[in-house]
Amino acid sequence: MPKALPDKGEIVLIRITKIMPHGAYCELTEYKLDAYLPISEIASGWIKNIHEFIKEGQSDAAKVVFIDPVKRAVDVSLKKATAKEKKDKINEYTLEKRAEKFFNNALKSAHEEEQAPQIRAAIAQTVQTYTEFLEQVREDKEGKGLLGKKLKDALKDIVLKNYKPKVYEVSYSLSLRSVGSKGTISVVKKALSDIEKAGVSVLYEGAPHYKLTAKGDSYPAVEGMIKQAETALSKYQASLSAELKKEGA
Repeated sequence: MPKALPDKGEIVLIRITKIMPHGAYCELTEYKLDAYLPISEIASGWIKNIHEFIKEGQSDAAKVVFIDPVKRAVDVSLKKATAKEKKDKINEYTLEKRAEKFFNNALKSAHEEEQAPQIRAAIAQTVQTYTEFLEQVREDKEGKGLLGKKLKDALKDIVLKNYKPKVYEVSYSLSLRSVGSKGTISVVKKALSDIEKAGVSVLYEGAPHYKLTAKGDSYPAVEGMIKQAETALSKYQASLSAELKKEGA
C-alpha cells in the first residue's frame, strides 16, 4: 500500500531500465513511477565508463535525493544509501510481499475476493503496510468492524501458522570483581540473581566475565531490561565493581 510519491531521504527499491551517458532511468519498484539516477550519484569519485558501475535490468536500493511533486520527478542516489540501509530495505520489502501473499490467501479462503478493493481501501486508512496490519491481527488490535468474521478468522489462522513476530536481542559483556573483603561469592550470586529477575539471561564465561542477553519485541524494551540489570548491580557497588559493555559496540 505505497504512497503516491516517496519522501526525500527515503530508501527505495529501483530497477535500472535505460542507461544514458550522464545517468540512468529507473523504475521505482514500489511506486508506479520512474526516477533518474545522475552519474554523480552512482559512486564516489570520477566515473569514466558508466557501464562499469551499473547495468540495465539491475535491481538495487537507493536514497531519494530530489522530488518535484508537481512534475512527479524523482532523483535517486546509490552512493548515499549505506549498505545497512540497502539490506534493511530489501528485507522489509521481502517481508511485505510475504504479508501481502498471506492477505490474498485469506481473501480466497474467506471467499471475499470480490470485496477485496473495498477491504484494501479500508485497511489503507489505518496502516501503510500489510506487515503492520497482520501484526495488528495477530494481537487482535485491528480496527473494530474492519474485517468480517470469516476473513478475520482466515487471517488469524494464517498469521498464527506462518507469521512470527520479530524478536530483538542485545548482549552485553559484564566484568564483575570483588571490592575488598565484602565481595564474597554469595554476594556475587545474589547480584547475578537480581539481574535474572530483570529478565536478563546470564552466561558465565570464566571469572570475572559474564555475558548478559536480553530479548524482547522492541529495542527500547530490551535496552530497558539491561538498564534494570544495571540498576540492580548498583546496589552492590560497595562490595562489587561492575563494568558493562555492549557487544559489537
